[in-house]
Amino acid sequence: MSQLDEQAFSHIARYFQALAEPMRLKILNGLRDGEKNVTELVEISGGTQANVSKHLALLRDAKLIERDSRGTKAYYSISDQRIYELCNLVCGQIANQMSLDAAANEAFISALKIN
Repeated sequence: MSQLDEQAFSHIARYFQALAEPMRLKILNGLRDGEKNVTELVEISGGTQANVSKHLALLRDAKLIERDSRGTKAYYSISDQRIYELCNLVCGQIANQMSLDAAANEAFISALKIN
């Protein structure tokens, strides 16, 4: 990353910004097993149609998903499956942190019981 210019950093920040919203992560997770239409994504995410549509537009602008119109419905799919590699890496890191936090909490509670 040491060779990146300001424009590159801006692109990277926008990419991560697109991932920095729980609803968008739910949508991406919902697309993990294949394309879905808005109605299916509303069901999966628990959002409203307007809210899901807004997030789909942002994900599309970030080039994380693609849209395919068929008749009166639009179907969305992941642009690049490697997004899940990134998500799995982050989830693994969070699980590791939670494990360390749980161990620290357990040690703290044990120390309180000793005294």
